[in-house]
Amino acid sequence: MLIETLKTLFLRDLDRLKTELESYQNETAIWKIDGQIANSAGNLCLHLVGNLNTYIGGELGQSGYVRDRPAEFSRKDVPRAELIQLVENTAIMIEQTLSNVPEQQLAEEYPLLVFAEKTSTAYLLVHLTTHLAYHLGQINYHRRLLDQ
Repeated sequence: MLIETLKTLFLRDLDRLKTELESYQNETAIWKIDGQIANSAGNLCLHLVGNLNTYIGGELGQSGYVRDRPAEFSRKDVPRAELIQLVENTAIMIEQTLSNVPEQQLAEEYPLLVFAEKTSTAYLLVHLTTHLAYHLGQINYHRRLLDQ
């Protein structure tokens, strides 16, 4: 049951991320920073895709994904269509990977040390949903403040 809930939340918010990217009237504004807004929507999108592909695809799905976290924040001017494709590919990966995670695995220790202490797989997956929602909210505000 928790797996289905997690899939629903991840897919819902990845669809919202795609909608946010599509909603920018000025594509170059996706990469805009201003004042205290240090991360562009584009970099936050790359960060979310990298995060999910690392902890779900790479670790749980054994996809072979290799993360370049510094590039998530240093790359600039990736076309909107490419960002959207990355989000769509991430949604497909989540659907496929979580569909193959047995419920009992949720209670098991997550294989990587992500925080100061080991956590269960369920804890990490719930954390990843809140991490996605947090940055999705930042992207929404970014768009409404800087898409001019």
